[in-house]
Amino acid sequence: MTDKREKKELPDVPSLKRELDRAKRRSRLGSALKSTLYALIVVAAVSFLVSMLWMPVLRTYGHSMKPTLNDGDVIISVKSNDFSKGDLIAFYSNNKLLVKRVIAGPGDWVTVEKDGAVFVNGERLSEPYIKEPAFGNTNVEFPYQVPESCWFVMGDHRSTSIDSRNTSVGCVYEEQVVGKVIFRVWPLRSFGRIEG
Repeated sequence: MTDKREKKELPDVPSLKRELDRAKRRSRLGSALKSTLYALIVVAAVSFLVSMLWMPVLRTYGHSMKPTLNDGDVIISVKSNDFSKGDLIAFYSNNKLLVKRVIAGPGDWVTVEKDGAVFVNGERLSEPYIKEPAFGNTNVEFPYQVPESCWFVMGDHRSTSIDSRNTSVGCVYEEQVVGKVIFRVWPLRSFGRIEG
């Protein structure tokens, strides 16, 4: 019986070099992909934290803030509890996120007359952002004093807005506030700062 052994050919030096170069390129490509993936994860995490903790991005629903905001607008708010009359704020009420305008702060007296005129501490508010003043869906007694650590808010579309004039929303406590609305990013034709 003859011992038949296959002779294995040893690769030549140039083909070994090519194979080694290919392995090195794969290793570098794998390292580059891994570091890119880690960088993307870090950027996404930082973006998420910034948007949740400092500058929440929100989408509006409904028509209670017309003409200032429309249904579907995408807005940016800044975490804050320092508001002035006329500022727009986003807040939670009954598990819903609402956007309304600050009318009065803690300790202020608010009166809304039947014709829709709004008075704070006896002075009529100048409200150029209102197209049609209205008494609206109101079930609180005026004059009304805003409790401590609260804000009295109203929508700009006064006839349809459910806001601090109604006990279903009431005054907004500081703990409910998400932030002060400052910027609109969508739709692009309305892109820009939102004035109070």
